Amino acid sequence: MIKSNKMVEYVRSMKRIGGITFLLFLIILVTAIINPQFISSYNIRNILRWTGLFGLLSLGAAFVVITGGIDLSIGSVVGLIGSIAAYLMVHAQWPVWMVLIFIILLSATIGLIHGLLITKIHMQAFVVTLCGLFVYRGLARYLMDDRTQGYGTGFQNVRFLAGGRLPSAFWPAGQAPKFIQNWSIPMPFLLLIAIAVLMAIVLNKTIYGQHLKATGRNECASRFSGIHTDNVLIIAYVISSTLAGLGGLLFSLDLNTVQPSSMGNMYELYAIAGCVVGGVSLRGGDGSILGVILGTAIVRVLYNAINVAGVSTQLEQVVLGLVILIGVAADEVVRMIAAQRKVRESMILAQKALEKSKQTES
Repeated sequence: MIKSNKMVEYVRSMKRIGGITFLLFLIILVTAIINPQFISSYNIRNILRWTGLFGLLSLGAAFVVITGGIDLSIGSVVGLIGSIAAYLMVHAQWPVWMVLIFIILLSATIGLIHGLLITKIHMQAFVVTLCGLFVYRGLARYLMDDRTQGYGTGFQNVRFLAGGRLPSAFWPAGQAPKFIQNWSIPMPFLLLIAIAVLMAIVLNKTIYGQHLKATGRNECASRFSGIHTDNVLIIAYVISSTLAGLGGLLFSLDLNTVQPSSMGNMYELYAIAGCVVGGVSLRGGDGSILGVILGTAIVRVLYNAINVAGVSTQLEQVVLGLVILIGVAADEVVRMIAAQRKVRESMILAQKALEKSKQTES
């Protein structure tokens, strides 16, 4: 029975992934027909780079959303960590390795605080992370005195994480073959793939991943079955904030200019949009890492398509809102269809059992 349920879940997941992939290629095809420059090597590299950067945020958000929670502080964490990282490297002159360790620990601590407030104080995730959105943004502005931070022309080695490309980096500057230069993959996207593989293993091949989905489906039932749901939730928020902090570092390195008052604004919405479009249910208990990557790619491709097609960029937020709305609506429709199917199957089984009992009596 367990194997049968897993097979049904796997088939349903593959159908969802197939649908998301088809939608992604459809958008690319239509936009390329409107403007062939959309599939130029420069534009594709640009899409991959932004997909990598925003994909990290969506991966972290996915673990929280799978629990049935939400993290609205992601954008402010990006701004805070990005500002602190630039300040420590340039002004405080900390070694790069020390800055990396510090921002990872700081980001994880933020997630730990969120998790403890939600599980031990029983505050709503929406309230906790909404307060975090304001607190971390205010801290970034206060600590940096609202001054723009940047890396100047230094720190080329660490900036390779955000601006480098492979395999062209293996050649001396400007000496790689033209095809290699044009189609080398941006480092943020490669980092996204590496972290996504790790997160997929955690979600699908570990006990924690099973407990995460179970907690999202029914937290009370999971607790009574012996799952330490508090620990599951805390770890989910730690993962979300840690990846948001890593994203903050990469965004600051990529932009080379960090404005504490604006960096990361609304990034939490992009992260959630990537999850929703990627098939992660806002009700919790369901989602896949591959779906999140594809969902993030769709959001970035849509944004890019707006620019390439010559549509006003002021419609970006309209597109984002519609994408989230359509994603949630599609999720609800799928759930309704699945529920109706289960009811029909139950009725058929009950009818067969009744007929069997009548035959036995006769």
